[in-house]
Amino acid sequence: MGKNSINKRDTLAKASNEKARVAPRKARLVIDQIRGEKVVIAMAFLENTRYGSSPIVLDILKSAVANAVEKDKGVNPDDLIITEARVDQGQTLKRMRPRAMGRANVILKKSSRIFLAVG
Repeated sequence: MGKNSINKRDTLAKASNEKARVAPRKARLVIDQIRGEKVVIAMAFLENTRYGSSPIVLDILKSAVANAVEKDKGVNPDDLIITEARVDQGQTLKRMRPRAMGRANVILKKSSRIFLAVG
C-alpha cells in the first residue's frame, strides 16, 4: 500500500468521479487535507473551506458514505474514516485561443479522476 491508503481499517465502500472538471493539482490540495480523517471532520472541513474543488470532493464523500450505509445497514456514518483518497489526471480538453497575425494558442482544460474509499 502506498501513501494514498491507511491500514487502520478495511475498505467498506467506494465512490469516484471520473470526469471532475477541476485540475488534478488543485484537487490534490483538498484530498491531502482529508486523507485518513474521520468522515465527520472531513465533511466539516469541506463545507467550510474556500477551495474550488471542495464541493466536488464533498459530493463524492457523501456518495461513499451512502454506499457504506447501503452496503452494511448496521454501520454508523460517524464512525467511518477515509481509508483511501486518490486524484489522478483525467482527459484534457484542448481549446484554441486566437492570437495576433492569424496564430493560435492551445488552452488545456484539465480534468480529474477523484476516488474515495471509506471504512
